[in-house]
Amino acid sequence: MESTTYTLADTQKIANQIRKQILGIAIQSGGCYLAQACSSAEIIAALYTQILNLGPSAGEWDAIPFPGVPGPDNMDYQRGSAYHGLPAPDKDRFFVSCCHYASVIYCALAAVGRISPAALEKFNVDGWNMEMIGAEHSPGFENTAGSLGLTVSIAAGTAHARKMKGETGLVYCLMGDGELQEGQTWECVQAAGYYRLDNFVMVVDANGQQVEGAIEDQMTEEPLAERFRAFGAACVTCDGHDIQAVIDACRTEHPGKPLVVLCRTKGYTGVPPLEKRWPFLHFVRISEAEKPEYQKIYDEM
Repeated sequence: MESTTYTLADTQKIANQIRKQILGIAIQSGGCYLAQACSSAEIIAALYTQILNLGPSAGEWDAIPFPGVPGPDNMDYQRGSAYHGLPAPDKDRFFVSCCHYASVIYCALAAVGRISPAALEKFNVDGWNMEMIGAEHSPGFENTAGSLGLTVSIAAGTAHARKMKGETGLVYCLMGDGELQEGQTWECVQAAGYYRLDNFVMVVDANGQQVEGAIEDQMTEEPLAERFRAFGAACVTCDGHDIQAVIDACRTEHPGKPLVVLCRTKGYTGVPPLEKRWPFLHFVRISEAEKPEYQKIYDEM
C-alpha cells in the first residue's frame, strides 16, 4: 500500500462518503448504528488520513470467513489490528473502544486503501469477519471491546508498556461519551495521569447520547473537561465536525500527562430527519414508509 497525502478536502470527502455508505446500509437493511456514523465521520476520517502514523496494512484485502468465537480449535485467525500495520516502535497503535462503530471503521479502512471496498458487501453477514459489533478479529480492532470501558484500560496499559520500552509511537483510543459512565474509565484516567502517559491520547465522540437516550437524562457527566483534568489528564474540547479543529486538538502539547480530545458532535449531522428522533438514536431503524425520505437524502449526498 503506497503512502498517500490527503488534503483537508480529501478528508472531508471521505467523511461524507462514510455517512453515505452507512445511510445506504440502514436503508437497505432497515437499520444500523447510523447516528454514530453521523457524529464520528469527520473524527475517524481525520484520524486515518491526518493524525495516525500507521504502517502499511498487513490485513487481507478481501473479507475473510470467520467460523466463530476464538477457542482451542479456532486460534488461527487474523487479528483486526493487522489492518493498522505490523507493530513497530515508531508507529502508532489505534484502539477502538466503541465497538458498535465498526461500520464506520470498515468504511474508513476501505476509503484509505486498507481493505477492499467490496469487503463492505459482507458487513453483518453471518460467517464473515465484517461484523456489526467489532471484536479482535474484525478489521481495525485490536481487541474485543465489550463490556464498554475495558478497551481504554488495555490501551493505557499498552501505552505504559511502550513508554517503559522507550518506543516513540503513540497510542490512540477512540471512545464514546456514553461509556464515560463506566467507573473503570476513571480508574484508567487516574492511573494514566499517575504514570505520566503523555504517549496516550483518548479521542471522545461526545455526541451526548447513549442507549437509553440523552446522557444528561441518565447520569450526567459534565463538566467533562474539568473532570478529566481533575483525574490527571490534559483535556481540550473541539467541534468534532471541524476536521482542522480535530487535527489541532490531537496535536495539543501535553508533556507528562495523557491527552483527552473531547469532540463535541451531533448524531444527526448530514441526515436531518434524525434530529426529530433525538435523543433516541442509539440504533436507528428505518421503516418501509420512511425509506423514500431517507433515499432522497442518500441520492443527494
